[in-house]
Amino acid sequence: MTEDGRLERLSGMLKRRGFLLPAFEIHGGAKGLYDFGPVGGRMRSRVNQRWLDHWLQLGNVVELSCPTVTPYAVLEASGHVGEFSDFMTECGSCGEASRADTLLEPHHPNPDALKRDELQALLFQVQPPCPGCGNQAWSEVKAQNLMFNTTIGAGDSGRPGFLRPETAQGMFTSFNALHRHFRERLPFGAMQVGKGYRNEIAPRQGMIRLREFNMAELEYFIDPEAELNDDLSPWDDAPLHLISDGGNGVEITLSEACKQQLIRHPTVARFMGITRDFLVDIGIDPSRLRFRQHEQDEMAHYAVDCWDAEIEGSYGWIECVGIAHRGCYDLESHEKATGKTLRARREFDEPRTITIDAWTIDGATAGPAFKALAGAVKTAVEALPKSTSFPCEISLENGAKVVVGEEHVKPNQKTIKETGEWYIPHVIEPAFGIDRIIWHVIDHAYSELEKNGEPYTLMRLSPTIAPVDYAVFPLFEKDGMGELAWNLHQTLCKTSGLVSMYDASGSIGRRYARADEIGVPICITVDHQSLEDGTVTVRDRDTGEQHRITIDSLS
Repeated sequence: MTEDGRLERLSGMLKRRGFLLPAFEIHGGAKGLYDFGPVGGRMRSRVNQRWLDHWLQLGNVVELSCPTVTPYAVLEASGHVGEFSDFMTECGSCGEASRADTLLEPHHPNPDALKRDELQALLFQVQPPCPGCGNQAWSEVKAQNLMFNTTIGAGDSGRPGFLRPETAQGMFTSFNALHRHFRERLPFGAMQVGKGYRNEIAPRQGMIRLREFNMAELEYFIDPEAELNDDLSPWDDAPLHLISDGGNGVEITLSEACKQQLIRHPTVARFMGITRDFLVDIGIDPSRLRFRQHEQDEMAHYAVDCWDAEIEGSYGWIECVGIAHRGCYDLESHEKATGKTLRARREFDEPRTITIDAWTIDGATAGPAFKALAGAVKTAVEALPKSTSFPCEISLENGAKVVVGEEHVKPNQKTIKETGEWYIPHVIEPAFGIDRIIWHVIDHAYSELEKNGEPYTLMRLSPTIAPVDYAVFPLFEKDGMGELAWNLHQTLCKTSGLVSMYDASGSIGRRYARADEIGVPICITVDHQSLEDGTVTVRDRDTGEQHRITIDSLS
């Protein structure tokens, strides 16, 4: 077959065979919402589990499951309420909303990095056609927050909230519980797979941009001053394709990339290697995988470094994983918003003696002046910095306010011996777009062949994530073959971790073709000989080779 129309044929097959289905189609559907069907649902579960198992091998990572409904205060503290926006413009003819940066992709190398005024100037200059009607009349560009609003609680007691735009915040707010679980020893990580929600302005490209999507994130907490011992040697024989900030692509090992400071943190480098291994393990073609570093004007203001794993497929190069060094931004933001301490402690090799210049009250004058409040005033004064000028008004723990004059205080120099200090951990975050990854796995596995002069589809899915492990066929459903095949199918279904499919419809050739189309690695045929000697024919999907084995050896 030619490449012309490949994407259309692939998309049609995915719908027809139950991989991916437009959600609520009988009601007209909804943009940006898809079902994983009877085949795709199992594949997604296997990819999710494979991802969890892959990161659990680190030995210091645990799985969490946090609510998808999130209070307003949480996402206000994280910056999502104020900053989680895309720039939108509307067609003056048909009213369709579009992302301004998407419209300008053919006219700028990285429109996502442009500010609103820059986007608007370029939009009015270029006047791209509307995707809906083709006209060229655009409104002014404005920021549109992408979160879905909701209310937590009923009636007057309800308070504002959102459907979470990412899984990360629940893991940050659970830091203290995680810290206790790991016996207060860093580094450690928390991860979860689950749903995220973003009210995308203009969903497009099928599974690439969705309004409800599946994601998998890991928050790995580190001491920024600890000695780093990330072992990058496992990837010394597997150079990665890196595109550095403002640079050209290069094939380089992770060890060498760290030495050259292309990658700014060794844990980021190690996670890039682990990410590469996961993607290749589930079926991504390594020759169509690259890592691109965010440019300085593209990076989040709190990020120290960020690399995207991009995969090439039918829609070009698409970001599927982001690996970011987020610094201490998240924990610090929640700490400031709540007043709750989200810190770890590091012990010094040797105790340190620290001299502190501060203030305390002069009991002879402060006692008569403040009477019953004198103790509370003393506590408040001793918390003031040495640079404080008097007289000044201070607030007490009970909410009262008093004015403290020069005559009420005196210098207070004290020496403290400290054995350690509290600090805010930094975070390395690999964030995976599961839907995009599954799409590219399918895209890379999908092969269009010709067999006996007819078009033939073969899906070369990795056995680790194939939705069905075995397809069991009776040659005919008579003479006991159907009963034997069904019993074998049920036995396989009862085997932990296996999925079997029973198919007795049509010719054996057509059944092989249906199994190949959804990527079943092994087909088992029960025939007349099976009734005589207990053997079956086993066929390999990729090679087409067949051989006979005993039924007992399957179970």
